[in-house]
Amino acid sequence: MAWNEPGGNNKDPWGGGNRNDGPPDLDELLRKLQQKLNNLFGGGSASGTGGQAKFPWALVLIVLAVLYGVWGFYQVNANEAAVVLRLGKYHSTQSAGLHWNPPLIDTVTKVNMTEVRTERTTGQMLTKDASIVDVVLQVQWHIDDAEAYVLRVRDPLKSLQEATDSALRHVVGSSSLNGVISQNRTKVSAETQKRLQRYLDLYQTGIRVDVVNLTDAKAPREVQDAFDDVVRAREDEVRLQNEAQAYANQVIPVARGQAQRMIEEAEAYKARVVENARGEAVRFEKLLAEYERAPEVTRERLYLDAVQEVMASASKVMVDIEGGNNMMYLPLDKLAEQSGTQALQRRDVSPQVVDEIYQRIVDRLRTEAANSRRSQNVR
Repeated sequence: MAWNEPGGNNKDPWGGGNRNDGPPDLDELLRKLQQKLNNLFGGGSASGTGGQAKFPWALVLIVLAVLYGVWGFYQVNANEAAVVLRLGKYHSTQSAGLHWNPPLIDTVTKVNMTEVRTERTTGQMLTKDASIVDVVLQVQWHIDDAEAYVLRVRDPLKSLQEATDSALRHVVGSSSLNGVISQNRTKVSAETQKRLQRYLDLYQTGIRVDVVNLTDAKAPREVQDAFDDVVRAREDEVRLQNEAQAYANQVIPVARGQAQRMIEEAEAYKARVVENARGEAVRFEKLLAEYERAPEVTRERLYLDAVQEVMASASKVMVDIEGGNNMMYLPLDKLAEQSGTQALQRRDVSPQVVDEIYQRIVDRLRTEAANSRRSQNVR
């Protein structure tokens, strides 16, 4: 039966004797709730009129519980990671976002994962060629593994410094002074970064090396003057080598051109001589065939050709008359002028001129021989 139905005696479900038309009393409800909590936690009930009220331990506990819960919330930014230790032992690594861990039980350590930090190392080091060099090195790095950075190494920065110094000394000790100072600085930086990263991974530091820059490398101040002299001498060497190379670039092409021209001239001379020899051989074969058919005519022709060749290079001929004591002088140059031709001067005598000269010589010789015989007969 409902409490407000007829015969229900108007019993109030809130514990009141009679139902009133107004809302329930909030103060009375809070008082009853506090009394129940005090009874639950052993606080007893408060006296109605003359008794002394006891301390509200339940409310204190509720407030402490609320504060404890609020205290456990923490925010991890987008560039951070949080390493959580529970009772001193690794529990988890939290990423960006809002998280809650029980305070006093868990320890949260936040680290910046994207910040690029710079470490600088300086010192005097010994090179492979027993020279001392002052080196300045900068290392840019960031945290790659939050758990390893926080837990694996006691002092990651000190480990980074010692590893950088060790890697740099090893690389410089394997290089020459000139290589460290000028020629192989990029190579020294690359090898140092590679070796440094290998050391850091071996130590489990959680550090990732981004860039290694060899910012400065020079000889010590005590030997700087001598080193400057060496540098100037090396620069003079390079300059002289460049000048020699430039001179060689001018001379060698000319010499090669001259050599090529001489080779081509020799090849042309060779081809000309060979072709002339072949032509002479062919002409001789044809002449032999003609000689076999008409020996007398061919012999006479050969004689005339020989006389032509000899007389073409001579301007005077001395003729010894058989059976006489006188020697005849033939001015061929005058005879050539009388014939009205300049062929003999150009060493280009035609067969007609040769035949004419030959006929004159024969006639004159015959006349001289006849006169000599007549004078002998008269005597």
